Amino acid sequence: MPNRLAQETSPYLLQHADNPVDWQPWGAEAFARARAENKPVLLSVGYAACHWCHVMAHESFEDPAVAAVMNDLFVSIKVDREERPDVDTLYQSALALLGQQGGWPLTMFLTADGEPFWGGTYFPPTSRWGRPGFTDVLRALADTYATEPEKVTGNVTALAEALAKQSENRAGAGLDRDVLDEVTERMAGLIDPVWGGLRGAPKFPQPGILELLWRGWRRTRHAGSGRTSWRDAVLRTLTAMSQGGIYDHLGGGFARYSTDEEWLAPHFEKMLYDNAQLVGLLTLAWQETRDPLYAARVAETVAWIEREMIAEGGAFAATLDADSEGEEGRFYVWSEAEIDAALGDRSAVFKHTYDVSTHGNWEEKNILNRRHHPALGDDAAEAALAADRAVLLDLRGARVRPGWDDKVLADWNGLMIAALARAAQAFDRPDWIALAETAFAAVVRQLGDGDRLAHAWRRGKATAPGLLDDYADMAAAALALHEATENAAYLEDARRWTAVLDSHFWDDSRGGYFMTADDGEALIVRTKTVYDAAVPAGNGTMLGVLARLHLLTGDRLYGLRAESLVTAFAGELQRNFIPLATWLNHAEDWMEPLQIVVIGPRDDPATAALLRAVHGRSLPGRLLLRLDPGTALPEGHPAAGKTMLDGRPTAYLCRGPVCQAPVTTPQTLLELVG
Repeated sequence: MPNRLAQETSPYLLQHADNPVDWQPWGAEAFARARAENKPVLLSVGYAACHWCHVMAHESFEDPAVAAVMNDLFVSIKVDREERPDVDTLYQSALALLGQQGGWPLTMFLTADGEPFWGGTYFPPTSRWGRPGFTDVLRALADTYATEPEKVTGNVTALAEALAKQSENRAGAGLDRDVLDEVTERMAGLIDPVWGGLRGAPKFPQPGILELLWRGWRRTRHAGSGRTSWRDAVLRTLTAMSQGGIYDHLGGGFARYSTDEEWLAPHFEKMLYDNAQLVGLLTLAWQETRDPLYAARVAETVAWIEREMIAEGGAFAATLDADSEGEEGRFYVWSEAEIDAALGDRSAVFKHTYDVSTHGNWEEKNILNRRHHPALGDDAAEAALAADRAVLLDLRGARVRPGWDDKVLADWNGLMIAALARAAQAFDRPDWIALAETAFAAVVRQLGDGDRLAHAWRRGKATAPGLLDDYADMAAAALALHEATENAAYLEDARRWTAVLDSHFWDDSRGGYFMTADDGEALIVRTKTVYDAAVPAGNGTMLGVLARLHLLTGDRLYGLRAESLVTAFAGELQRNFIPLATWLNHAEDWMEPLQIVVIGPRDDPATAALLRAVHGRSLPGRLLLRLDPGTALPEGHPAAGKTMLDGRPTAYLCRGPVCQAPVTTPQTLLELVG
């Protein structure tokens, strides 16, 4: 018989609807049952594309004997971490405070009031790999809960105090250029000098950190002291990822991370948020280098999104699974014999280029990659390889496909919409603008309710409340579309969502935005953080949103709030600078804004030429505004009152409060930009 998860819409929860475990969805009813039965709660958190979640499900949750122990001793709650990131974040933090490394599946043990007292991640059914067997853990913890309540109370109290303290942000005096340069130099020292990325394995893309290095190089180059090593670290990483096994060379798109330091073997799940951030970063790098590899990876990834990741209504789906037919990576890997049969006389060249061998490069199979041949060949050679890849992609299409999680998440959609809008301008792809606008409209239609946003939607139902990241990322997306389309409605969307955050999420006592609204579900701790996780931190994203709103509207309240976000978290640099990349990047946008104002009729070719010059240059964080002649800028804007020069479309480049002399040719504008 199906359990109560059968009534849910999350694909991850539905994966467990036929387990013999008496799973409960997260909610007051489950905790009331735990109180009534005087049982502890077993909280299991995962997501549909998670390989080790599937492993634990097959080994334990589908086993009637294990399920019987769970049902006898616990009230078991299953949570989709993508649907409820507020729940996941809270209990991942608790696990870290217990001295354990986080991840999924997350297995936490709670009191009937939701207070954590112990936890872990994956547990095997019997003891192995230095991990205790799951049923042994269940019996031991249930016994402790029943017979040694003082131990449970001690853990609960200590964790509650630590979690509350963790959500108290550390304020500081602020930031300056020297601090940014110092942090960037320290971050650069953590980069693998051979393969790029943060040293060691597993290795994640970390787009925010790479953008920090890229911005640092641009900033210091403009000042005449360019740190080319920072630029080179970014390019080394992007090239290694783009030619590594973490990239799907047939279908496009990047996997979540590499299990090794060489970017060869991923866990094969593909996440919308990673690909959004990498589209943005590859676009920045291409604008500087014109490297055709980066242009190809952007176009191929967007093509994958358009082909495989459009959910009902036009928004973007969340993930593709790592597993198919019960095996991790089965959909993506190849044997040498399969390649030979598919490509015939072409197979030798392809196998040499893509690291294909008889015994394989991963578990006796081959993950296609070009790590050892990253340089692109001539046009004819690359065209032949593209034809080979098309043959293999067509063959792969007949395989059993990985699971598709078609939840629509507001924050992840916001990330992709913004990336598409910026890439569309850089590569002159109006079809990408249309793709972004369609997704934006779908998010507003499906997850919007007046000025409020939900976090998740599927099958006609919004299933989770809107969180800080939802409003922040959708506001950032609205501003990106406003620049790309000049549609004033997008600016108003950003303003109204910012107003919701200011009314319901802002901490009046210590500054910064909480993760959850004041009128939403109250968890045991109201989380507030500026640390990036798999996705950029909402407080960091909002710093950029507020800076842009201040510049666009002249409203000084946006400026005051932006400054408050800088000082509210400045003390965090003394605690841990590594996860602060998004906040640091947008702090630069606030402290040293780069604005380019182009005055000229929209349909004038000279206006278009000036805009194209800006679109083609790598200028992270820049604000570009086109105005019809005679259009007023906000009072106090450095370009306020400026006009066209000699009746020709004219550009003004403003750094901080000062504008350079007006220019009327693209080449002169690019010389000013540097």
